[in-house]
Amino acid sequence: MIRTVATKPFGDQKPGTSGLRKKVPHFQQENYAENFLQSIFDAAERPAGSALVIGGDGRFFNAEVIRRAIRMAAANGVAKVIVGQNGILSTPAASNLIRQRKAAGGIILSASHNPGGPDGDFGIKYNIANGGPAPEGVTEAIYKRTQGISEYRIWDGDAPDLSVVGTSRLGDMEVEIVDPVADYAALMETLFDFGKIRAAIANGLTLRFDAMHAVTGPYAHEILERRLGAPVGTVLNGVPSEDFGGGHPDPNVVWAAPLVDLLMGPTAPDFGAASDGDGDRNMILGRGIVVTPSDSLAVLAANAHLAPGYAKGIAGIARSMPTSGAADRVAKKRSIGIYETPTGWKFFGNLLDAGKVTICGEESAGTGSDHVREKDGLWAVLLWLNILAERGQSVAEIVEGHWAEFGRNYYQRHDYEEVDKAAAEELMDHLRQRLASMAGQRFGTLVVSEADDFSYKDPIDGSVSTGQGVRIVFSGGSRIVFRLSGTGTVGATLRVYIERFEPDPARHDLSVEEALRELVETADVIGEIRKRTGRAEPDVRT
Repeated sequence: MIRTVATKPFGDQKPGTSGLRKKVPHFQQENYAENFLQSIFDAAERPAGSALVIGGDGRFFNAEVIRRAIRMAAANGVAKVIVGQNGILSTPAASNLIRQRKAAGGIILSASHNPGGPDGDFGIKYNIANGGPAPEGVTEAIYKRTQGISEYRIWDGDAPDLSVVGTSRLGDMEVEIVDPVADYAALMETLFDFGKIRAAIANGLTLRFDAMHAVTGPYAHEILERRLGAPVGTVLNGVPSEDFGGGHPDPNVVWAAPLVDLLMGPTAPDFGAASDGDGDRNMILGRGIVVTPSDSLAVLAANAHLAPGYAKGIAGIARSMPTSGAADRVAKKRSIGIYETPTGWKFFGNLLDAGKVTICGEESAGTGSDHVREKDGLWAVLLWLNILAERGQSVAEIVEGHWAEFGRNYYQRHDYEEVDKAAAEELMDHLRQRLASMAGQRFGTLVVSEADDFSYKDPIDGSVSTGQGVRIVFSGGSRIVFRLSGTGTVGATLRVYIERFEPDPARHDLSVEEALRELVETADVIGEIRKRTGRAEPDVRT
């Protein structure tokens, strides 16, 4: 039986970079989640008889909203929903299911790397039929619908038990509860040489993977420990919890500090890695080295041919604008395409669908390929393991050899979190007002060669995205980028990206702080960060 519930619009349901994200108590307001879900059902294209995939990262409030989404799907004429057991699906696994099952799209409940728990963050995003995040045209249509909504429809009865794998019905709709790991693990076996990785582990390659009490725990246990034979205990923090064990599920040197300490210590394994709340981000480490996401993208692109799934080579590389230019140098030397897009995985979708690129990456610890339409943390880990098994070198040797061949891009991101939103927007507006006169200005030894507010014209569909971040480029290739992040839930997050290219191998052993010191000081001068935000230091450096 279908029940129609009267409701009123909420003014703050405009999706950001990765869907709608708010604090849990905000989502718990009466009708708040239902309004956004109904707007998805109303605005997103869904052919008759098609299926939807539904799942999430297991954070607090996840299972309850999934049950509501199933009931609303039944009331909105959806023919079938495919749901991860216990509501669990990593974001890349959801993308794979959408593609494998030829679903119309998917509803993914996640706030990615943001903290969880009753006072933490929650999110809902919609992925389209190619498995990728909804493009701006779709998210705008969803938002427009949220502003005119007056009712939502829901099945007046309980959703099926999410813990039981199998098929049932809710009214006219079929509900299939699936093992969240099986299809994804099978896909990974088609891309990588599991036999060679298994042999390397058997012959002494040691590793640790920190699942950060998040969604990748079950995936890592199955793939790393069971299928690849890594010892039990290789996967750390492998049981998902609603509050991520009280931690922050962001794989970086701050929030995954115990793993970093292990890899920098006297008993370090050969390889270390971590993934985030919903499984789409990764951190890569070797004994004594933390690999920046920008460098990891470049190394993976340069060595992808060593894995069976990429043996014929890659078509091209795409990176988000703030990501370092390390991948550009690989593309130039390999004579393949390189594309610079705005931040947000949705901008890679058209390039992947058109066969223009094979590997994509973002400085925010996301890397992936054309196997799905999301970034994929475990995919990056497995490609690294395949490379290590083939080359027989350490992580540090591979990275240092890469720098020697292509040059080193010293790189750091500074996050100023929960900044007063008005102050952050004024900072960006002030920068934009000065762009036209900035070329030629000198700051210490640095001379500005060009400055702009990045805009992007999609080479496939011609759509244009403007206001994507202020770029200050200096003679010699160094640069500073300023942008506001769309993934926070309180105030604004100002992100400042600092990059210096160093072609001389004799200068590849500088500390990142030493190499970037003048650029960091210049960023404060140009952006007036301290003056406008009151912050003397960033909250996080990655």
